[in-house]
Amino acid sequence: MADITVQNLIKYYGDRLILNDISFDLQPGEKVALLGGNGAGKTTLFHILAGRLPYDGGTASVGEGRTVGIIDQIPIVREGASVNSVLRLAFQEEDALRRRQSMLADRMAAGDTSEATLSAYGTISERLEWLGGYNYEYEIDKVCAGLAISKEQRAQEFALLSGGEKTRVNLARIILERTDILLLDEPTNHLDMDSVRWLGDYLDAYRGTVLTISHDRYFLDQCCERIIELRDGKCEFYAGSYSFYADERERRYEQQLARHENEMAEVRRLEAVSRRMHEHGTEHLAKRAASIDKRIQRMKVTDRPKKAKKMSMSFGDPNYETEEVLKVRGICKRFEGRQVLHDVTFQIRNRERVAILGDNGTGKTTLLRILLGELEADSGTVKRGVGLRPAYLPQQVRFANEHRTLIDTLLYDKNVTVQTARNRLGAFQFSGEEQLKTVSTLSGGEKSRLRLCELMYDPLNLLVLDEPTNHLDLLSREWIEEAVEGFTGTLLFVSHDRYFVSRFATRIIYLENGTYTDFQGTYDAFLAYREANPPAEEAPPPSAPRAEKPRTKGGGTKNLAKRVNALEREIAALEARLAEIDAEMNASASDPDRLCDLIAEREEADTALTGKMEEWEAASAALEQG
Repeated sequence: MADITVQNLIKYYGDRLILNDISFDLQPGEKVALLGGNGAGKTTLFHILAGRLPYDGGTASVGEGRTVGIIDQIPIVREGASVNSVLRLAFQEEDALRRRQSMLADRMAAGDTSEATLSAYGTISERLEWLGGYNYEYEIDKVCAGLAISKEQRAQEFALLSGGEKTRVNLARIILERTDILLLDEPTNHLDMDSVRWLGDYLDAYRGTVLTISHDRYFLDQCCERIIELRDGKCEFYAGSYSFYADERERRYEQQLARHENEMAEVRRLEAVSRRMHEHGTEHLAKRAASIDKRIQRMKVTDRPKKAKKMSMSFGDPNYETEEVLKVRGICKRFEGRQVLHDVTFQIRNRERVAILGDNGTGKTTLLRILLGELEADSGTVKRGVGLRPAYLPQQVRFANEHRTLIDTLLYDKNVTVQTARNRLGAFQFSGEEQLKTVSTLSGGEKSRLRLCELMYDPLNLLVLDEPTNHLDLLSREWIEEAVEGFTGTLLFVSHDRYFVSRFATRIIYLENGTYTDFQGTYDAFLAYREANPPAEEAPPPSAPRAEKPRTKGGGTKNLAKRVNALEREIAALEARLAEIDAEMNASASDPDRLCDLIAEREEADTALTGKMEEWEAASAALEQG
């Protein structure tokens, strides 16, 4: 029997048809993602399955006796209840069984050895064993560690948490409940990258059924085996992960477009034949033409498939040639007695693409704001390149007057003509009536796109992004990524979107426990490096000044030796790459464009090598002293 069954489901909002006769089922143990653009009906379908919304036709049901966990169903708890007590709600059956078991144990201790008492005690013990109720503290610790819910936070009052923190705690609770079915609407929101990876691994191994709405493409690849896409009120089905879906969706588009064009070509051919027969004027040919006309009327032509337009633009100041964009030295910052940033030192060169990563609360946004001059560091300096023109796209984009239309916003903010405003908005996929919307009606992704549209024509040379794809649907993410792809200057960003990081980052600055790792390379290479050099547990650095030491995770002589070995491998790899570049330069002596690229790459590699050599010398000295 299916865990979830939907048959001929119809749902209207007023006159608007949201779900149009859709049918599907989910078998026990399936992991399915529900995709679609904003307004496609994904959350509506979730609410119907949860029994929160009525519908206008068909059926939607959950298998008899199956339990359902819903991520946004925040429990109502007593005043002053802690996070721990909310997590313990997952074990209400186990708690009741333990109380009953304790009562029976007291009876037996008092001399009650009746068969009924012994049998009841044995039954309860078996049930607790099956539920894992003897080990619930370990289960809570394991899930909280995976979702980055600290012991300090577990002691806090649940009502005082932010909305995102409550959602994360509630996700932990429903995981601990081990329900048969999980309905997860954007479960990766408010999670850092390590927690998202843990959740994906957990759901992949989860024995129950999962239906999830998510826009995290790596997460979908990690734990989903089937895709249901809602589009124009209908369902499309894809038997594979997100990567399969993306390729298959493109293949189906090309196939439908080819079928549409072939059928239209046949219609045009028959119309031309009919027209010539009518023009010839004979009665016999007129009858044949009428027969062809009827045939044309009976023909069903496949609809031309719709496809979102791609944005294609290049923006940024191509003439900015200052090599050093940012020079950061010894940045320290404390909040409420906690060291968030300690002795952060690095420099960013022109046209680098740098990702600042780390768990929630490690100071990523704080560091961005210090670099932009919006927040003052406790100590340290930030030197900006001559003529640097930065632009900042924050997590929440706001406009001075959100009651203006999109066109008026560009007219007031950028002092352009109406036609120029229309052209620029059109380039960023705001067309026709959309340009007459007020800014307040836009989604978060549309506001981000509008702000990028404003920035596009400024001579900016540093683009700073803070979670640019957060809360965006897949189409909006693709649009933002296309715009960023067209930026020719230096890119500095914070993101938990692994796809975005993998696409753009050529360097990783990873914040952790007040310290940081500066890694030259892609995100995949960084993950491989982290796996080969796992961080050691250590206390946050003290606030008092200390002697300069290698900027790596500490952990005694053993960890220093590991770091020295790792640096030696990185130095060897950079030296090998320099030798390859020299050979390529010799071979490309007659190709000036390629030679320029190689010279720039050699300078970058040589700078990286110098930095690694300095780090190796410091680490080696510390190892000898230890």
